[in-house]
Amino acid sequence: MTALRVLILAYDGVEALDFVGPFEVFTTASRVSQRLRRGTAAPFEVASVALASPGQPLQARAGLQLLADHTIASNPVADVLIVPGGVVDAPMASPETLHWIADCAAGAQIVASVCTGVFLLARSGVVTQEAVTTHWEDIADLRAQFPKLEVRDDVRWVDTGRIVSSAGISAGIDMSLHLVERLAGRALAERTARQMDYAWTHNSSHPSA
Repeated sequence: MTALRVLILAYDGVEALDFVGPFEVFTTASRVSQRLRRGTAAPFEVASVALASPGQPLQARAGLQLLADHTIASNPVADVLIVPGGVVDAPMASPETLHWIADCAAGAQIVASVCTGVFLLARSGVVTQEAVTTHWEDIADLRAQFPKLEVRDDVRWVDTGRIVSSAGISAGIDMSLHLVERLAGRALAERTARQMDYAWTHNSSHPSA
């Protein structure tokens, strides 16, 4: 089985755990899978992408420095695109970033956001009227800026099929485990959560709920 390519967007002001949480889930899932099934390929190949110049570090919201694997200019492709949140003012105002998000999302099987990352999906036109969620502090703002979206609160994540969005920060870990379950099975998702010593919360929402 060919590994699914998980690509995580990085930018100055990204919330550290919004980025690192999904990164940890998918890389841990691959490590656990290979330990259980020796000699088999990892289910996920995880990488990061940023607008920054090659070799130029980014600074997360809390000051953590990140060095992306790819630049937007190199146009990497994804099976799963994850757009984390944070202080999104700069990427929201960057036509190059928004254009890349839209192009990459068009070729992805699944597009996911963490926290305020959903604002980038909405501004880039990836989501227009789907059911979505975000951090509880930003629910009202999301509804005001993008009134056609069906914005849900009091849920950890919302899965509409191709588009999956999560609430704030740690909810991105819950959502990522959910995606591991969807793509590689519940047993691997549960073993991944166990390996991470993480209490996986399952209060999701689906459009038909």
